[in-house]
Amino acid sequence: MLSQAAPALTNLELNGYLERLRPFVDDTIEKLGSASFREDPIAGRKYSRATSIISSAYKRHGAILDQALLERLKDCARLRVWTEDDFKLSHESLQRVRITERVEPLLATELPYGDRERAIRVDIIVFDEERRSLTSYNVKRGNGSYDGGKRRMIQEDLVRTHMLLSDYGRTRGMEPSRSHSHIIFYYGLLSLPAPLAIPGKDLDEHFDFPVMEAIERVNSYFVERLHALIEEGT
Repeated sequence: MLSQAAPALTNLELNGYLERLRPFVDDTIEKLGSASFREDPIAGRKYSRATSIISSAYKRHGAILDQALLERLKDCARLRVWTEDDFKLSHESLQRVRITERVEPLLATELPYGDRERAIRVDIIVFDEERRSLTSYNVKRGNGSYDGGKRRMIQEDLVRTHMLLSDYGRTRGMEPSRSHSHIIFYYGLLSLPAPLAIPGKDLDEHFDFPVMEAIERVNSYFVERLHALIEEGT
């Protein structure tokens, strides 16, 4: 819980933060603009191009949200923040999720880290120096739903990460007093139940640090550049 209302960021702070994210957004727009597309017989060039750009923009926007949150959390002095591109999921964690139907016992289970059945990317890992908590996050737009099979895959990876997270922290020299893995569904359509899933509107409270205003500044810049790119072809 936020101990008090989070102060609004100044324009200077927001502008400085946006400058750090601007190259990432600009590179995304450049890739959207340079991608080839197939002209549809009933849409014509104009609308085929716009459809192609928007469709690709949906996919790339998740990475922008991820990077925007990562960079904002780095501004919080009590947090150590990084990305793990090679988080090892063990054979034992796979066995546990396959034989246990309920999530609650798995969330109370801690397994040793190091064995590799396969590896995944974890978008954001946060160690709170004051609370000694270690938390992992994957970031999704959360503006659409997944089918049952995809939801099961997402939950399985998340729960396996959760069981291994504490010992992962110890391998990096930390001694977390507690740990948890979450998925952020930024626009609020949750494909998993709480506490596994967090909607974007709860992020300020969750981190006890203002992040949403900064992320929305990046979103506004992305939308501005995206719309300008689409209008170039009209």
